[in-house]
Amino acid sequence: MSYTPRLKSKYKDEIVPALKNRFKYKSVMQVPRLEKICINQGVGGATADKKLIESALLEITVITGQKPVTTKSKKDISNFKLRAHVPIGVRVTLRDKMMYEFLDRLIAVALPRIRDFRGISEKGFDGRGNYTLGINEQIIFPEIDIDKVPKITGLDITFVTTAKTDEEAMELMKEFGIPFRKN
Repeated sequence: MSYTPRLKSKYKDEIVPALKNRFKYKSVMQVPRLEKICINQGVGGATADKKLIESALLEITVITGQKPVTTKSKKDISNFKLRAHVPIGVRVTLRDKMMYEFLDRLIAVALPRIRDFRGISEKGFDGRGNYTLGINEQIIFPEIDIDKVPKITGLDITFVTTAKTDEEAMELMKEFGIPFRKN
């Protein structure tokens, strides 16, 4: 018997029937699903200190369990002392089991560790059923050793869904257990 992440089986057993009833879908294939989670960390001081990129690569690897790739600048910008093709950030795309495991850890462990946490904003939807969440400190993840972090930086987490509208995506995220702020 192979291992299935907790949220993946919850999606099949609980979320699909709930959303099918709520939105009156005719088929289970119409129910929105989470396709991928993209994590992006821009490292602003990377032009001056090359070690920041290496530490960002290591941190994202530890957080996600998957090796990220570096993002490079596209053109020269003299005001930022930036040259073309210089590493300025890291990104990783999680799918299937890794995605559900990361989402589970994000909801259950990382988000409650944010100082003065009252839920996440509902304003991160893009109009096409995707949601982007910005995190100010990468140290909310318990896998990271705070003493070995050279610089506290934030990261962006984008949830890409098959939902057609923001309302459907919002219901999908709420069913997964993402704590949205109550206005």
